[in-house]
Amino acid sequence: MSQTSGRKPIIVGIGGTTRPWSSTEQALALALQAAARAGAETRLFGGEFLTRLPHYPSDGSDDTVDGAELVAAVRNADGLIIASPGYHGSISGLVKNAVDYIEATAKDARAYLDGVPVGLIATAYGWQASGSTLATLRSIVHALRGWPTPLGAGINTSGGIFRDGECTDAGAAGQLDLVGRQVVQFASLHIQDPSVTDTGHE
Repeated sequence: MSQTSGRKPIIVGIGGTTRPWSSTEQALALALQAAARAGAETRLFGGEFLTRLPHYPSDGSDDTVDGAELVAAVRNADGLIIASPGYHGSISGLVKNAVDYIEATAKDARAYLDGVPVGLIATAYGWQASGSTLATLRSIVHALRGWPTPLGAGINTSGGIFRDGECTDAGAAGQLDLVGRQVVQFASLHIQDPSVTDTGHE
């Protein structure tokens, strides 16, 4: 993919669980690999990082190194990919806490995720939770003024389809690849012409 703007889109991935190299984190990594193949620079904030994050304080008083690092990466990102396991029909507290840190950007020139394309991945041990979790992720991104990409990947992990960073299910692998590529495509359009995703917010 050519970058006529002269720079690569920066895509940040957020997701995972407390279990190292979980299915959720592997799915996120595969989507980021697709984004990299499409011409992006990528960075992953996985489960190990998210587990270290303190609960986001409602008064915005967090001064931790990890919190500052995550917020800085989001501020610099042209696109995001967020991946969450489906816990009891919704996103995990671990991922929600990381997303809450985006509140620190509320008064930025680009508030929250205004105009930012966001790819979404929901993993669950069955189809029902993956669907409701994906819907919750979309609602959160809309609340943050972001642009969910056309495809959101709902992945049923009950068959143990993630092994050693690979996905053995062709359909799921294709979804993850497309999520990564769509984020880069929309981010590239926005870099070339910011009015493409103009939401009208001041």
